[in-house]
Amino acid sequence: MQLTIELVAAASLAAVMGTASADDLSAPNAAGIAMGHLHYVVRDVAANKAFWVTLGGRSVLFNGTTEGIVFPDVVVLLRQGESTGGTEGSVVNHVAFRVKSVAAIERAGFAVEYNAQYPGVASIHTPEGERIELFDDELATNLGFTVDNGTIDAVADRHNRKLEAPIVAHHIHLNVPQDQVAAAKEWYATYFGGVRGKRWRYEAVDLPGININISGVDASQAPTRGRMLDHIGFEVTNLEAFCRELEAKGIKLDRPYGKLPSGFGLAFLTDPWGTYIELTEGLRDL
Repeated sequence: MQLTIELVAAASLAAVMGTASADDLSAPNAAGIAMGHLHYVVRDVAANKAFWVTLGGRSVLFNGTTEGIVFPDVVVLLRQGESTGGTEGSVVNHVAFRVKSVAAIERAGFAVEYNAQYPGVASIHTPEGERIELFDDELATNLGFTVDNGTIDAVADRHNRKLEAPIVAHHIHLNVPQDQVAAAKEWYATYFGGVRGKRWRYEAVDLPGININISGVDASQAPTRGRMLDHIGFEVTNLEAFCRELEAKGIKLDRPYGKLPSGFGLAFLTDPWGTYIELTEGLRDL
């Protein structure tokens, strides 16, 4: 109960002081893509908002209706509703953040579960049980990213340097069938201009603001749509033209490109393994 009170107080303070900035999201890659958002469906928006604010985000209100919490490289959006379950068991198994100090997170009142097998790796859970993985920048030994062709990519090399901010988005972890790992890696690299490589032992694709890690599992996982993490989002420069390019390449959009009355551009698609993806243009400006 005390932690809940502290979280709500923190959220109230941040709501007064926090404003969105274009600098919160990474600059786009050559394909015009950068990480945009994580969209959660939760029963208690206020409690979940307080959780993310206390973790280090800044509270904002998007489009006048949707609660958002801004972190370096990603925005967490919250919508009230009932989900069919958490990320575990879906194609997006979990998301992870990199922090300067997990101990500081624990001192802030979070119940931290340390991974005894791997130094500097831990997990916390949202008020509704969603697991968020954390990597301690000083202690973790499995943060680095290597490019497949042996070169150094200036953006992806951020994973091999020390943090400047207290917390940043790190990775989205996909679980796909064993024989589909290479195909998933190629799909994200091809259609979103990602850098092919490895994060520790995982096949991975790096995009500005996020690393997509891919594990092989024995069976297909549930689609994300309808789960607590309903979809992930990429911010796209010149989204209308990008959607035309995707369709020309044979990608079927679940929701074709359109604009909200505010001028915010969006489209939806689903990857071949069930990850529901929103494409946006304007998240930087709200």
